[in-house]
Amino acid sequence: MRSLSVVITTPPSSYLTITAIDYINCAIDAGIDVVGVFFYQDGVLNASANISIPNDEYQTHKKWQTLNEKHAINLHVCITACEKRGLSDDLASEPNGQISLSNISQYFTVSGLGELVELTARADKVVQF
Repeated sequence: MRSLSVVITTPPSSYLTITAIDYINCAIDAGIDVVGVFFYQDGVLNASANISIPNDEYQTHKKWQTLNEKHAINLHVCITACEKRGLSDDLASEPNGQISLSNISQYFTVSGLGELVELTARADKVVQF
């Protein structure tokens, strides 16, 4: 296996999410090209800019950020799954004249299921957590 795509369907508090991050890091250490990560279903909650995890717990958001910044791994979130869970990348005007900003972390790219197809086509192996 030379390339890998990963699909995350578990929320940030799940042990499977932690396992996925460890799996990706092990793949990188083994010289495998991680084509990208696609977040779907409850997995999109990993992209929330409003996550507040206590300091003594595993910091999934910081780990995804590190994978994006240090290893240039694209983190794609399904926009439909996001909207169903209250996440949006829209800039909207509020009735009081304020502009509400996106509540999706800057390290994630809003995508559709077409991106999942692309990641699947570009990888030798696809793993879902």
